Amino acid sequence: MQVFSKLYQKALNWAQSQYAVYWLSVVSFLESSILPYPPPDIILAPMSLKQPNKAYRYALICTVTSVLGGLAGYFLGEILLNFLLGYGLIKIEMIDIAKQWFDQYDIWFVGLAAFSPLPYKLATITAGTMNMALLPFVLISLLARGARYYLVAFLVRRFGNQADIWLQKHIDRLGYVLVVIVILGIWYVN
Repeated sequence: MQVFSKLYQKALNWAQSQYAVYWLSVVSFLESSILPYPPPDIILAPMSLKQPNKAYRYALICTVTSVLGGLAGYFLGEILLNFLLGYGLIKIEMIDIAKQWFDQYDIWFVGLAAFSPLPYKLATITAGTMNMALLPFVLISLLARGARYYLVAFLVRRFGNQADIWLQKHIDRLGYVLVVIVILGIWYVN
């Protein structure tokens, strides 16, 4: 079965759509605040592969809309905290403990989530919930998200054709290995 090959080809074709930049923006925004998947990298990489001269422009679009989505997540966090406290769904003592921890590691937590595969939306919502200072939140988000998306754009520009050839040859095996890893991970956690 060549399920992943077909999906990969669809992603490459879709990356050439006249609406691809808009979808990149929407997914980047929503993934940073509420949407669990897909990460914008999945759209950014094929777009950069098909139009390498625009790769850094796409990375900029991804960065800006992702940080704007992060701000939406931040403000959702403030609203969520008030809701949970208002209905007695969480205790103020729990918030105090989380606040102490977050005050100590807030910028690192947001930076790590913004750059790594950790869900950035969890960091954005938590930052709002814990009332992290807005300016450091925005600055670390711009720095880490920018580093991530510009790294993707650079790697695709540098190794794009080689990676494309390798992926077309091995994408199905890689896809099935990732599915097995996810299943084993879920099994291990439970």
